Parts: sequence; C-alpha cells; structure tokens
Amino acid sequence: MPPTPHRSLQPPGWPPPKGYANGISAEGRSVFVGGQIGWDAQGRFAEGGFVGQTRQVLCNIVAVLAEAGGGPEHLVRMTWYVVDMAEYHAEAAALGRVYREVIGSHYPAMALVQVAALAEAAARVEIEATAVVPT
Repeated sequence: MPPTPHRSLQPPGWPPPKGYANGISAEGRSVFVGGQIGWDAQGRFAEGGFVGQTRQVLCNIVAVLAEAGGGPEHLVRMTWYVVDMAEYHAEAAALGRVYREVIGSHYPAMALVQVAALAEAAARVEIEATAVVPT
C-alpha cells in the first residue's frame, strides 16, 4: 500500500495539540465508520469498564478499516461520545495507553462529547471515525 498522504494542519502560533490534530488534509478514498461501542463480534461487552470498552471500540474501528483495505494510520477524524466526562478524565492515562496500543502514535482530528445516554444502556463510550485510504 502506498504511503499515507495525510498532513496534520497546525496554524502558526497555536499551541501543539495533545493526543489529537487540529486538522488533517488527505487525499484518497473516504471510509466512514459508524458509531462503534465496546462489544465484540458476539455482542458481548468487553470487561474492564470504561477502559476495556474503549479498547474494544478501537479494535472494532480497526476491523472495519481493514474491510476497506485501510488501517489506523488512515484515520483522519474521530468523534468520541462518552456518558461521563469525569470518568474519561479520571482514566485519561490508561486511555492513552490503550489508544497507542491499538491505534499507534497516529492522532487524527478529534472531538469529545458527553451525552446523556447511548443506544445500548451498558455502553460507556461510542466512537465514529472517518479514514482516507490511499488509492
């Protein structure tokens, strides 16, 4: 597969982002990953609470990208929906480790949104993703 033609966008004078990009410029075939929650292919939620569910969500995203011939390095945008922002912040260090283990050191443009609930009552986190796979 050819190298990923993505470029992080960093306006002059802005402080460097931590764990995300302010913007991404990319060329190729767009892949849109629907909201993924922390359950496996059999519909069972991952153990390990918020962090365990997040690991499964990220693995699910990688699996969908693989179906399109892509990988985590092709991600250009992620929107995280969490039911408890305090829980997200309390687990930030562990989440960072899990993210790097599954996705690597590639950081797309991201947003984090707290919601009242997700479609599945046991879900703690849901992530939508967009990738651009080189053609």
